[in-house]
Amino acid sequence: MAEIVTVARPYAEAVFKLAKEQNQLTAWDDALRLLVAVVQDASIAGIIGNPNVSGPQVESLLLDIVGDKVSSEVKNFVQVLVENKRLVLVPEIAQQFAELKLKAEHSVDASIVSAYPLTDAQLGELNAQLVKRFDRQIRAQVTVDPELLGGVKITVGDVVIDASVRGKLQAMAYGLKS
Repeated sequence: MAEIVTVARPYAEAVFKLAKEQNQLTAWDDALRLLVAVVQDASIAGIIGNPNVSGPQVESLLLDIVGDKVSSEVKNFVQVLVENKRLVLVPEIAQQFAELKLKAEHSVDASIVSAYPLTDAQLGELNAQLVKRFDRQIRAQVTVDPELLGGVKITVGDVVIDASVRGKLQAMAYGLKS
């Protein structure tokens, strides 16, 4: 896994630099997501991994699929990946690109799991507290999990804030066992 991350990094950084210079961060993000969907499709993945299918054939297939949904620079990028036999890196490149994009936008993704649906006012207040704590704009993804019993569990990067009733009960049980 670490090897894939390491090999993908220069590609992600190069694409990010190009996208930023052209003020096309969102377009590249969309294009990379499309490429991820294409290369992870079971039938396409089988063709990509087939040693009987040549690089130019794989390239032609991919470019036919994405068609005019991507720019000529993205098509050139696909060509480079095919030539270097690096199509397997597309998901990791897209992930690293998304992280670089968030950093450049001074944003961070947050996963908020709530025991009950949050009102707009509650979400707004929670978002404001997270902005203050992390000093970044927050892109929140909210889900509901009744097993929390009450409260919320928030994950921002590698920081987990467990303010759920279930989490507090587990902490109390652990404390009593010690």
